[in-house]
Amino acid sequence: MYRDRGASGSKPEIGTLDRKRINDALDKHLEKSSPSTSRGLNGREKERLSVPSTSVGKQLDHHRNQRSAPLSNEESETESEESDVSGSDGEDTSWISWFCNLRGNEFFCEVDDEYIQDDFNLCGLSGQVPYYDYALDLILDVESSHGDMFTEEQNELVESAAEMLYGLIHVRYILTSKGMAAMLEKYKNYGFGRCPRVYCCGQPCLPVGQSDIPRSSTVKIYCPKCEDIYYPRSKYQGNVDGAYFGTTFPHLFLMTYAHLKPQKPSQRYVPRVFGFKIHKP
Repeated sequence: MYRDRGASGSKPEIGTLDRKRINDALDKHLEKSSPSTSRGLNGREKERLSVPSTSVGKQLDHHRNQRSAPLSNEESETESEESDVSGSDGEDTSWISWFCNLRGNEFFCEVDDEYIQDDFNLCGLSGQVPYYDYALDLILDVESSHGDMFTEEQNELVESAAEMLYGLIHVRYILTSKGMAAMLEKYKNYGFGRCPRVYCCGQPCLPVGQSDIPRSSTVKIYCPKCEDIYYPRSKYQGNVDGAYFGTTFPHLFLMTYAHLKPQKPSQRYVPRVFGFKIHKP
């Protein structure tokens, strides 16, 4: 299980500065190298290699450090200070389940393995994600004995690439009937939060991105009632890339489930001074 693999304290923890260094390295890799070419390897192997399961332990420490900071007083009202992984302590946990249960990743739904294994659904992604083959194998829990060919830095890059690849797959999946059904369950359970506007009366929201280009902006929540967007209350959710949900999802969702679209609020706040409305020039 991934939790067990990341629990060993034999290696130093990865802090915020290291996370920034990893992301910077990944950004440089996106700019200057082919996504199908891995640094440090002597040519492309005939077989597609994958990251060994030992690298997942590093990824778990890596994510735990990012999301293990204590919550503020405001956030503690809506979030419990429990483990980053909210899943059960089963013997085996898939990478997808582990990833979606990390604190801050609550907006994600679990993408079916069959969807990921269909190359048609992944068309064009190999050109956007470095270490594409290795990241895909990590997501699908394909283990291999070729991990010694990677340096520690390369393993970290593959782990970041796997997170990016899953996000880009996720934004496509939630536009399918199965994906929308999974997101519908979260919506009914207020899994994406409520609108902070008083006159929306706790209207459940939907996740939305302000751009479809990765690393452009973080995810926001869209209120179907006032038709405006807001920051998520959780700072952990607020660090997720908005491109992993896209600009289309909430609107297509409400077109698909038209009966869920609420009426616009009839009340509007009126500023007053000593009971008199403020004159607007």
